[in-house]
Amino acid sequence: MKPGDKLFGKIDPAIRNCKLGVAIFSPNYCDSYFCLHELALLMESKKRVIPIFCDVKPSQLQVVDYGTHSPEQLQRFSLALEEAKYTVGLAFDTLEGDWSSFLNTATDAVIKNLVELEALKSSKNTTYIVQGRQQEPRQHF
Repeated sequence: MKPGDKLFGKIDPAIRNCKLGVAIFSPNYCDSYFCLHELALLMESKKRVIPIFCDVKPSQLQVVDYGTHSPEQLQRFSLALEEAKYTVGLAFDTLEGDWSSFLNTATDAVIKNLVELEALKSSKNTTYIVQGRQQEPRQHF
């Protein structure tokens, strides 16, 4: 992005076209409209999200009504936050943790998820020839 770009004009399409989201939750995360909007868009777009809880426990995160958001926005943000809180993520304590080691762990998690997403995508796009006819692969749930 460059100076003068409209944030939503750049961020929203990027989120809709991404493969994976990383949400870094801090004690002040829920005070940011932009953070909550981006999280809601990730969840509504059914993106895989890796939550990182930095100096905060998932149970401490909540959307607070300061009178600046509509009831619809508050509900949207709360639903997204609840979904993220119940997603397996990573935790980091800035006072006690080893930043270098954590970055390696987080990078590994992102790469593994991207590889898995690509494998799922390619398996959905693969067709098989069975007894002389084309057949879509079976999905296992």
